[in-house]
Amino acid sequence: MKSAFRSACSTLTRSLNPNPTSLSALPGLRPTVVAPPPPRPFRSRRAAIAPPSPPPRALPSSTRRRCCCSSAMSGGEAPPALPLERQFEDFRAQLEDSVGLRERIRAVVMEIESTTRLMYSSLLLVYLSWPLPEVLDKSKAHIGTLKDHYSRLADILSECPDQYYRYHGDWRSETQTVVSLLTFTHYLETGNLLLHNEAGEKLGLNNSQFGLDIEDYLVGVCFMSSELPRYVVNQVTAGDYDCPRKVLKFLTELNAAFRMLNLRNDFLRKKFDGLKYDLRRVEEVHYDVKIRGLASDGDSTGDQGSKENNDSEVVH
Repeated sequence: MKSAFRSACSTLTRSLNPNPTSLSALPGLRPTVVAPPPPRPFRSRRAAIAPPSPPPRALPSSTRRRCCCSSAMSGGEAPPALPLERQFEDFRAQLEDSVGLRERIRAVVMEIESTTRLMYSSLLLVYLSWPLPEVLDKSKAHIGTLKDHYSRLADILSECPDQYYRYHGDWRSETQTVVSLLTFTHYLETGNLLLHNEAGEKLGLNNSQFGLDIEDYLVGVCFMSSELPRYVVNQVTAGDYDCPRKVLKFLTELNAAFRMLNLRNDFLRKKFDGLKYDLRRVEEVHYDVKIRGLASDGDSTGDQGSKENNDSEVVH
């Protein structure tokens, strides 16, 4: 039975491949048995399909209420501001108001500066041998304009009470220049120093909320003293040989008054040092005039005061 089955298989093989080549017949080669590929695992069609996801769960009622509130706030009303944000919002408003106020102050200060230039140009005519009454009239004509400017400045500062020294630096230098021009005009007219309260009255600055600062007044007086040496030389050239003695007496008294103050190493102290140099220049002019015999035998208080001042400088 087995032999008959093998003979039938061989007959069928020869009919399909009449010239078979046996691998074993080739010299030097061994028949290689190729292993069949491993069978694939059987996967059903149902397993290939992913199972459906479970239905979403319902949110709790508290969560739904929070979501509804957040959506309502995002769509309509803004969330309440934090304390830090509220504070800086106030700072922003205050700074904007301060910038606007400072711009208004600077606009008035520019007008004050323009008026002081006109007033100073009027006073310069005294060096051109103009009649003194005409020079004084042209100079004093600007005092009313300056008073109006300072009145406007006081009205602006009334909007922010107790903030005088916060904005004082915006008109400090202009006020010092105004005081120097007022004191020089007053000296040419009277030969004396314009006092602090008198200068405040001329400018309308007697209010306690907006007054003339003492340091601004003193610096303005020191500025005025720098004009006196030039004025003395001009007057001597014009033939007024008694002018150096008068100016020397005035500066000597002013120097003695400033020595009563305890001045620190600041701007006012530097200006006071300039006053001492102005006094020395006037002394030189006065001595030259006296040595040449051109000065009158008037009051010698200026000479004595100058000598005492030089002695005090050596001690100092």
